[in-house]
Amino acid sequence: MRAYGFSEVGGPEKQTFLDVAVPEPGPGELLVQVRAAGVNPGDWRLREGSYGVAGPAVLGREVAGTVTALGPGVEGFSVGDEVFGGCPGMVGGWAEQALVTASFAAHRPDEVSPEEAAVLPVAAGTAHDALENLGLDAGETLLVNGAGGGVGIPVVQLARARGINVVGVASPAKHELVAGFGAVPVAYGDGVLDRVRAAAPGGVDAVFDLVGGEALRTVAGLVADRSKLRSVADKPLARELGGGEVERDRSTAVLTELARLVATKALDPHVTQVRPLDEAGEALAQVENGHAVGKIVLVP
Repeated sequence: MRAYGFSEVGGPEKQTFLDVAVPEPGPGELLVQVRAAGVNPGDWRLREGSYGVAGPAVLGREVAGTVTALGPGVEGFSVGDEVFGGCPGMVGGWAEQALVTASFAAHRPDEVSPEEAAVLPVAAGTAHDALENLGLDAGETLLVNGAGGGVGIPVVQLARARGINVVGVASPAKHELVAGFGAVPVAYGDGVLDRVRAAAPGGVDAVFDLVGGEALRTVAGLVADRSKLRSVADKPLARELGGGEVERDRSTAVLTELARLVATKALDPHVTQVRPLDEAGEALAQVENGHAVGKIVLVP
C-alpha cells in the first residue's frame, strides 16, 4: 500500500512516499481503513530521531477509520466498526490502512466526523490528561503557556467546561482565537508576569506549559505549589523547577469522553485544514515551522 514517512532519520529531505506491506494486526491491535489522520509536532520529532525510531518508517500517530481486521484477544470491536485511536509505537497512520491500539481506540459517534475524531487522541487527549494531573476545582485559575497551539486550544475548552478560569499566554495574532474559547489572553515577552497578574489578580493555581525554555522558567514562579506545574514542551526543565510532565492515560474511556464532548458541542477540535495524503509533506512543514493554526488532517 501507499504511505508517507521517512527513509532515514534526519530533516524534511528524508520524507518520502513509501510502498509498504499492509500490516497484520497483532495482539490487542485493530487494522483500520484510514479515513482521516492527524498531523502533530511529534511526527517531525519522530523523523528527527527524538523517539529512537529508525527509518524507513510511516509517520502518523492518530487516525479515524473503519475496522477491517482484529488482532488476537481484541474485544469490544468488530469488523466494520467506525473507530478512532492511537497508532502503536506512535507511527503508521499516514497510509491507506493502519494499525490502532485497541486499548487506545473508541467507537466514533455519528455526530463526530472522521476528521474531527482523528485529531482527538494526541492533542485533546494530552489536554484532558493534563487537567486530570493538575486536579483543579471549579473557580481556580490555570495559566496555559502557549494557549494558541494544538494542545492549548483543547485544554482551554476543557478547563472552561470544568468551571476553571484560564489565562492563556499566546502570540497577539492568536488572542482573538484564545478569547473565543473562553480564556483571558496575554502576550509573551517582557512584562508577561505583570500582564498575568493583572488578568488573574487572585493568583494562579496551576501552570500548564506548551512552550518550554525561558518562557516556562519565567511563568513557573507564578505558582506556589510546584506540583501544579506540568510541561509537555520541556520535561527536564519542568522537573528541575519542581513540576513534571503529563502522565498520559491512553484509554478507550478518555477517547469516548472526548468524542462525547465533541458530539455535544462542548469541545471543538478546531480542524482548520483537510488535505489529501499527497500533500503530507506540505502539511508537516506547516506544523514544523509553527505556521499551522488549528489542526491539520490528512485524508488518503
